[in-house]
Amino acid sequence: MQAAILGDGPFGRAVADALAAHGVAVRVAGRPATGAHDRGTFAGVDVVVDASRGDAVLANVAAAVGGGVRRFAIATTAWDADRHDVADLLRARGAAAVAASNFSPGALVFARLVEMAARQAARLPGYEPYVVEWHRHGKVDRPSGTARDLARRIIAADPARDRVSSPTGGPAQPGALEVVAVRAGTNPGRHLVGFDGPGETIELTLTARDRSACAAGVVAATDWLLAEPRPAGLHSFEAVLDVGDRTEVTAAS
Repeated sequence: MQAAILGDGPFGRAVADALAAHGVAVRVAGRPATGAHDRGTFAGVDVVVDASRGDAVLANVAAAVGGGVRRFAIATTAWDADRHDVADLLRARGAAAVAASNFSPGALVFARLVEMAARQAARLPGYEPYVVEWHRHGKVDRPSGTARDLARRIIAADPARDRVSSPTGGPAQPGALEVVAVRAGTNPGRHLVGFDGPGETIELTLTARDRSACAAGVVAATDWLLAEPRPAGLHSFEAVLDVGDRTEVTAAS
């Protein structure tokens, strides 16, 4: 099997190393000067892993399906605006993609725990949820895709929350979920979800020590895609790990 990794940053290289250790022939391609990959880049490629940038995902998928690729793992964030176009393109070309804001298996477990905690805390008077995430200073999107996914899950579980707070300063906005992003140092990723109540605070934390867990999740996704034909369109990482919702991804990544 051959895989093409689109994105030669720290995460792309971690995925390439993990796939190579899994016995997969790997090609790594950085962002081309023209902004779009040539279809010839994908000759003989069985699966594409997008670890590039959010604004490149649609063009990357278009070039890859044009080059004959029908399996994708989209591990890039901040491509919300192009999500429906990507899904339509995949379905039109009979291609399947697993998309996730975070391919770490632990992150999926963490998200499920957050959902349960949010439902329970919503039943208690005076408990307010919040999200704090910290990544390396060079990370572009703010808040992270993982933080946005956690926020979506909290809002779905808590009838008192209907949106994420806007960074306008001043007191907390009624009905808004506070989400704070820190960009400093070399931290590969830390997410904290808290529920502050009268006289006590509940906090759940996920800390990534490196990128190995996310890379292992991408390997699992490529195995899942190659194991048998999958329906065309976008699929959640839950489907790969056989937990939770298996329906097409429609929420922001």
